[in-house]
This record gives sequence, C-alpha cells and structure tokens, in this order.
Amino acid sequence: MIESLLVANRGEIARRIIRTARRLGIRAIAVHSEADAGLPFVAEADEAVCVGPANPAQSYRNVEAILAAAKSTGAQAIHPGYGFLSENADFARTVEASGLIWVGPGADAITAMGDKINARNLMAAAGVPVAPGTTDPAADLDAAVAAAAEIGYPVMVKAAAGGGGMGMGVANDEDALRTEYDKVRSFAERMFGDGSVLIERYFPRVRHVEVQILGLADGRVVALGERECSVQRRNQKLVEESPSPAVSPELRERFLAAAVRAGEAVGYRNAGTVECLLVPRQRDFQGDGPGSEEFFFLEMNTRLQVEHPVTELVYGVDLVEEQLRVAAGLAPTFDPDALAPRGHAIELRVNAEDPKRFLPGPGVIKTWVEPTGEGVRVDSGYVEGNTVTPFYDSLMAKLIVSGATRAEAIDRARTAVAAFELAGPKNNLPFFAELLENAEFISGDYDTGIVTRMR
Repeated sequence: MIESLLVANRGEIARRIIRTARRLGIRAIAVHSEADAGLPFVAEADEAVCVGPANPAQSYRNVEAILAAAKSTGAQAIHPGYGFLSENADFARTVEASGLIWVGPGADAITAMGDKINARNLMAAAGVPVAPGTTDPAADLDAAVAAAAEIGYPVMVKAAAGGGGMGMGVANDEDALRTEYDKVRSFAERMFGDGSVLIERYFPRVRHVEVQILGLADGRVVALGERECSVQRRNQKLVEESPSPAVSPELRERFLAAAVRAGEAVGYRNAGTVECLLVPRQRDFQGDGPGSEEFFFLEMNTRLQVEHPVTELVYGVDLVEEQLRVAAGLAPTFDPDALAPRGHAIELRVNAEDPKRFLPGPGVIKTWVEPTGEGVRVDSGYVEGNTVTPFYDSLMAKLIVSGATRAEAIDRARTAVAAFELAGPKNNLPFFAELLENAEFISGDYDTGIVTRMR
C-alpha cells in the first residue's frame, strides 16, 4: 500500500480523503491556500504546506507549487479529489513523470473523455447508446444550423471541452440557435481555451442517471450501481440518490453493462462515472411507478464524484480506499463478482447559497451543529468559526442519509435537515426541507425540471 499521500484539493473532499488515508495508516499531506489555512482538513493532515494565495490559479491549480510540496514532504502519491486538477491529463502525466503515483485514471483516458465529441464517437463505436448529434465540431454557425436541421429541434448547444453543467444552451428554433451558438462558443473559448461546439438533440423531459465504475488493477472494469442526479439547478446537482427510483432491474442491467463497455473502451483504471440521460415514458402508467424508454451517454467523469458517498453506503465500500488500492496495484477489498446493493441512500449538498435563487452567500459560520443518528453521515469542510470565502465552490457539507428503503431514507433526511443547525452564511437547508415534502420527489417520478417547477 502507498505509505504517504498528498491531497491536491481542499474542503470536504480533502478532509474525506485524509480520513481514509489515516485509517489505513498512510501519512496524509495537505496543501492549502492562504485563505484556507484555518480549515479542518489542514489541521487533520499529518503535514500541511501552503501553496499560494486564495486565487486557485496561484494555489490549487499551481502545478509547480503542488509538485514542490510533494517533493519537500516526501509524498509517494497524489490524490487530486474532484475539480481543480483532477481531470487535467497534463498534470497526471507530470505527476507520473516525476516518479509519483497518480491516484486516478491514466492520462490517455482523461484525454479521450475530456472532449465531448471525441467521447461520443468512442462510446458509439463501443456500442454505448448516444443521443443524435454531431460527430465533429460545428465549425461555424452555418454548420450548426445545418446539423440542427438534420437532428431536429429542440437542440442542446454544448462546449465540447465543458463539464460540470457549464457551457450549454438550449435552442428551440433557428433564431435561438444563432444566439446560443455564439454565446456558448464565446464562453467555451474564455473558460476552456477551446471554442469547439457540439450540437445534440435536447429532450425537454429527462432524468440524469449515472453509473459508478471502477477499473481494477488486473484490468477488469466493474460497475457499482447507478445514482439518480436529477434534482439540479442551472444544470448542477443538488441531490443524488441510489438506487434510482426510475431504474427497473432490467434497465439497471443494461445501464451497468453499457457503463462497463464505456470503461473498457478506454482501458479505464481507478474510479470514474459514466453519466447518462434517461428519457422517461409519458405519465400514463397506472400506479406501477416511473418507467423509462431509452438512455443515452452524456459524458464520463474521470475522477471521484462529489456524490460518491451514496454508492459507498449502498454497496458497503470505501471508494477512496479502492482508489488507493488500484493505484498501488492491489486487488479490491470486495468480490467483483458478488456486488449487490443494500437499502437506499440520499445525498444533499449543503451549499452557502440563497435557498430561493441559489446565488452564493459566503460568510462567517456562527453556528454549526451537524445532525447525528442512525443512517446519518456528514462529510463537511467547515466547522463553527470558519469563513466560507467567495474564492471557491459554495459547497460546505454533504448530508448523506441511508435506510432500508427509500421511504425510510427520506424520513431520516427530513429529521437530519431539521436538526442541522447552521447560521452565518446563507444556506439551502430550507430548500431541502421543502423538497423532502414535495409530492413529485416523494413519488420518485421526477426529472431535471423539478427545481424549476418548485420555484
């Protein structure tokens, strides 16, 4: 096993990785910005190094500073968490070229999946369903108009190099396409340094379902169930649950098989997520529960996901430990041929944001009391007295609940949300209290428009 691990991230994910590292007897090394010096992950690491000022480009994305910290502390491996440098293929190559172990997929897999058009084409070749769309970037507006006419409106206009719900727009007709194309292309050039644009069929009513995969050290790719991620605002997730209430056993089998094929197509190693769009049936069933007709590959996230805890609770595994074992060339702690889910888990992303408009609301945390109880887990990045700054993502904590059934998990989530005492920054706990009483969410028959309908 790896003996020393540098965590190239911050907040709750750094704290969560450090927790597993220390349980395994691995020396945990944190890097932090000047703004984060007082956060719990810094104090809980065995060693910590300041890598720059608050600006992420000068700290958490500062490759030279992070590699210097690894060298000065004698780190053997680097875990990038999610965000920042986690899906940067050049960083992964540089880490390995420096003689360090990269806790993540190979750089070639990151590169292959980092471009949405290339990823779509690879998946189609591997027999993974993809939505109707362009196989090459729409080079100009005329090409985009021609592609949309062939695909059929409405269409989604996407930045090929985008991710995390950024760089997307919907066009219901040609006039809207002309506006969205210029807007997305400009955004993509500014944010990603790549203005390539993909045109894809847009489905007005759709669910967002993803599959957790793990590429093992022996070359096999296994799937650890699916997660429902349809509660979103501005195409960014707020709530995730596993198993999905929309996925039947037959559909699950197809989902997992497609996800494994996706991983195998790029020789995937370590943890990753295959994200899909699930197009539901019309609401014409008679009390049989939500159904579905077809699903399409959306993208592959070549890293650990924010929502990985729901999979951990349902499958009884520590995904960070499994990542470390794969990186070290070791077998998993579980039997890949005997994976079976138990119960239900739900994750709520507790953000420093207005619960109505979801606009950021940083500030000093004056009260912070985490809920406890059976089936309740909190992965947090802050404690009372810390300051949530405007420099980073607004995520403060993840409230994860589990139960024998979905109904029990929802009931425990209600109790936990009510018991979470948080004052100072604006927060979205009131939104979760509302969601957990929402008839559409409770039924399980919801889609990505649920938050808009609630507002």
